[in-house]
Amino acid sequence: MDQTRSLKRMANSGVNRRSVLKTTVAAGATALAMPYFYSRTAAQDPLKFWQFYAPGGDVATQSSWFEDMVASWNEQNEVQIELEYIPSSDYIGGSKLSTAFAANEGPDIFIISPGDFLRYYNGDVLQDLTPFMEQEAIDDFYPDVIATRAVDNKIYGLPMEVEPMAFYYGLDAWEDAGLTADDVPQSWEDLLGVAETLTNDERFGLLFETAPGYYQNFTWYPFLWQGGGEIVNEDGKTSGMNSEGGIQALQFWKDSIDRGVSPRQLLGSGGGDPVANMVSGFCAIQNVGIWAISELRENAPDFRYDVFKLPLPPNGTYTTDLGGWAFVANSKGQDPETAAQFCVWALGSMSEDSIQRGVSWCTEAKSDMAPRASVQEKATASGAFDEGAMKKFAEEIFPGGRAEPRVPPEVYKAVSDAIQACQLNAADPAQAAETAATQIEGFLATYDGAPIL
Repeated sequence: MDQTRSLKRMANSGVNRRSVLKTTVAAGATALAMPYFYSRTAAQDPLKFWQFYAPGGDVATQSSWFEDMVASWNEQNEVQIELEYIPSSDYIGGSKLSTAFAANEGPDIFIISPGDFLRYYNGDVLQDLTPFMEQEAIDDFYPDVIATRAVDNKIYGLPMEVEPMAFYYGLDAWEDAGLTADDVPQSWEDLLGVAETLTNDERFGLLFETAPGYYQNFTWYPFLWQGGGEIVNEDGKTSGMNSEGGIQALQFWKDSIDRGVSPRQLLGSGGGDPVANMVSGFCAIQNVGIWAISELRENAPDFRYDVFKLPLPPNGTYTTDLGGWAFVANSKGQDPETAAQFCVWALGSMSEDSIQRGVSWCTEAKSDMAPRASVQEKATASGAFDEGAMKKFAEEIFPGGRAEPRVPPEVYKAVSDAIQACQLNAADPAQAAETAATQIEGFLATYDGAPIL
């Protein structure tokens, strides 16, 4: 299936969150009359931009992309941007960002995933980017992709990427175990069986994330959805964590540990790190997203691997999770307007530079599907999805995906606790699912923040 049509199909599926951008920017005429580049006093300190890529991140091309982008802005503007690198273990797996905001010391610009959007939106620290955007650029973002970064027809984050999840497997380990293309798993039970074949004294057959956090939740959601479960049901008042879909997803991850085919502790930066885990020989199959293609290309160019889409539970429906990070501006920072303008200049304008910047990120610095139609079309025309793993992601893995949900920290924590209890603490999945559902429903009874999507 053509990648652009796949994106459009995903964007047009459903109703509620897809209407987010059917809007005319009320302040559009005024906003578009203003120049992108505002001047501030020369004495102003540089705006701090926190992220886990640059300078000096793990992937040189991604670090260079950020450095080049900021250098281009700084050449054109009096107000300077300064990159501040936070290791992913602290940024994603730790509390560096939330702790900084709790102390009123948050960065001027930062990146967040949909999973943590409501923490900052409900905390009133996200700057509205809409007044600085052209309507054409707003419409250029795929509705599902932008919806989890928007509230009441206002955009508070600009996504860099769309990142579906899949399974990667090392071809040397696969072939040494006597497996062929016919053995690619189609069901959860198939996957556990193949993992047992691949497991030996030196290697685990399969790897799931084991560290609690938004990333682990993100990687688990597709298994919940495939069986029909939901974190929060459509009524907004009840949870489907205790549904058959929720219970069997918890059981599946628990079984992988109990059967000895998955590790309890991971190497490197965890489940999103294919070089430390799969390339090293620690595991043969790893649950990770499309971004791993660029990491393997950059840091393990000789490693032989392939990918396959998530297998299904009995009577399950295929889906995968479409994650990705977004630029956001701190409304309580030293210069929220300029911070917002930088985000729009970088990722959210119709200028050729902005579009090409997206293409370069998704196909050269990293490996992603694009969040914008113009970017995806240009990337596709360049041949970025014509072969190999990128072609499989675009044609087989991405179609049928759904956007990573945004939930408040209290809901995230209930889900995380259930996963951890089953995966690492031998809890009964039915009981853990019931506990999570009860906690979520108790929270929803009094929740009055932005919609949970």
